[in-house]
Amino acid sequence: MKGLLIVFEGPDGSGKTTVLEKVYKKLLQDGYDIYKFREPGGTEISEKIREIILDNENIKMSSRCEALLYAASRAQLVEEKLRPLLEKGSIILCDRFVMSSMLYQGIGRGLGIDEVKNINDFAIGEIRADLTLFLNIDYKTAIDRKRRNFVSDRLENEDDSFHKKTYDGYIDLSKKFKDEIISIDANKDVETVVNDCLDVIKTYLKEKKWNF
Repeated sequence: MKGLLIVFEGPDGSGKTTVLEKVYKKLLQDGYDIYKFREPGGTEISEKIREIILDNENIKMSSRCEALLYAASRAQLVEEKLRPLLEKGSIILCDRFVMSSMLYQGIGRGLGIDEVKNINDFAIGEIRADLTLFLNIDYKTAIDRKRRNFVSDRLENEDDSFHKKTYDGYIDLSKKFKDEIISIDANKDVETVVNDCLDVIKTYLKEKKWNF
């Protein structure tokens, strides 16, 4: 692929959606051919699947069903949007990707990281994140902030033990794959976090000799 897929990850309430939006606007102003998407979502079909996954009324949804719905939403996003843009050489910023499923469903739901990875390998084919920015903030601080400022969805309403397991998974993976997953201190003010993300991205683009 000629393009680049840059993924923003982090616990619910880490501020990644806000940070991604600001980073996107800055890179767009700088002249980069850049697009942004969120997961689950990003296409008409994927957004409909998102509504089903996050609906607080769907309390009977099984863990396997949840994992498969995430993979289905992702498959549609990849085929309809991500692959064509990457093939033409664009930069994509994505709010969550496969790593989230490996942690939330693989660890949080207890389905197993390898099992969840396998269904997503089928869903996305050869598409992989080139760079992952992990907005690192304590899960309790993050989820409390999210619940205080927004109406919580079905996953955000899970108990603290669920969010702790996923956060611990983030820490483990970021240590294991430290060259691919860059940890960003998300305890700082928003503008500082945005600038830290931009520094990492621009350094990466420079190393790849990326020209806009």
